[in-house]
Amino acid sequence: MKLIIAIVQDEDASRLVSKLMNEGYGVTKLATTGGFLRAGNTTLLVGVDDEKFDGAMAVIEKICKSRKQIATAPTSMTGVNGVYSPYPIEVMVGGATVFVLSVDQFIKL
Repeated sequence: MKLIIAIVQDEDASRLVSKLMNEGYGVTKLATTGGFLRAGNTTLLVGVDDEKFDGAMAVIEKICKSRKQIATAPTSMTGVNGVYSPYPIEVMVGGATVFVLSVDQFIKL
């Protein structure tokens, strides 16, 4: 058995949870915050039997596509302390960061 920990953008989370549940996977959803853009993320915990692992990963890959987005990043103005001037930058968002752990024991009470 495997535990998939998938960190996805909030935009993708609802569609991903729905698709995983429709495919018969149990999902636990946790609200989290990313460090780079301080944007909302969702962390999903999905426990799967070894033979269903590839199917779960295929769903995650299909739903969570990387895409470009314009964001503002603060930069300090030269010579003026504490004043920030935002300027737009293009960043890649979406996709998924996935950790896979082997599960020695699973107990459902």
